[in-house]
Amino acid sequence: MISIAPRNVFWLCGVLLFAGAPIATAQGPSSKALRLIVPYPAGGGTDALARTLAPEIAEVLGQPVIVDNRPGANGIIGSDAVARAKPDGSTLLLTIATHAINPLLYSKLPYDTDTDFVPVTLIAEYPFVLVVNPALPVKSAKELIALARKRPGAIAYASSGNGSGPHLGMELFASMAGVEMIHVPYKGASPATTDLLGGQVQAMLNNFLASASLIRAGRLRPLAVTGARRSPAMPELPTLAESGLPGYDVNGWYGLLAPRGTTAAAAVLLQEAVAKALRRPAVAERLAVDGALAVANTPAAFTKYLQVETDKWAKVIKRAGLKPETL
Repeated sequence: MISIAPRNVFWLCGVLLFAGAPIATAQGPSSKALRLIVPYPAGGGTDALARTLAPEIAEVLGQPVIVDNRPGANGIIGSDAVARAKPDGSTLLLTIATHAINPLLYSKLPYDTDTDFVPVTLIAEYPFVLVVNPALPVKSAKELIALARKRPGAIAYASSGNGSGPHLGMELFASMAGVEMIHVPYKGASPATTDLLGGQVQAMLNNFLASASLIRAGRLRPLAVTGARRSPAMPELPTLAESGLPGYDVNGWYGLLAPRGTTAAAAVLLQEAVAKALRRPAVAERLAVDGALAVANTPAAFTKYLQVETDKWAKVIKRAGLKPETL
């Protein structure tokens, strides 16, 4: 695949604010504040979800929380802070899919994602929506594939950055469809969307929150969703698996992890608290806006999920010819 650096430079990423439990002791409510490290700056859909979820978790656990944003290096700076923290119940990591992808993109991480963290729970999953500029003469994913086959290398797609979920999701799309498209990486979804609207690029995988109003206004045309099932947020849209790419299944996600040494009992306690919070109406409504599905699976299930994610993206990265970078 071909990568072209865009003109615009802008960073926009999300942060999920969260309230937790004393994970080291696995006991009842505590007055000690929990430090939740979020490896991204505030803003965007993730932050909106966080501000809905945080008070619900706090009410369940009766424990205050301090959110500590540690942005930088594609989430690595904040993750490293948690990896080095004591497993005393005072520090947790709220992260996204880059946690499983970063080991494949960087040759020397300061931590080991397999051994330096204890997975607590997969909070939620959300599909992306494949959108195109309305000037592109396609009205379905099948038509996009057909056009890309007729015009190899002529259609450019944007992403929120090299190695991001939308980037790798489009790499998988191109690989499974047998087409060549041009990748244009941006520093965030906002400038990528701006250039998609302006016609500098023709397609993009984006989240529902960022796309919904533009779709309603007719400024973007939705073609399909990336998950295995249709999204309740846009049930009329087919999946890519229904659109000629059987087996295609790509989701973004939010997950909670603790430092190595955190007890299994403590991880289960926190997972159960998250599950209770996700059932509350305010949180359910927020997830619906994002097209997200609450999960709150067990620590063991989340551990397996992370391995499946890493294995899946390793194959995509290899097919795309992406080489690990040095920090």
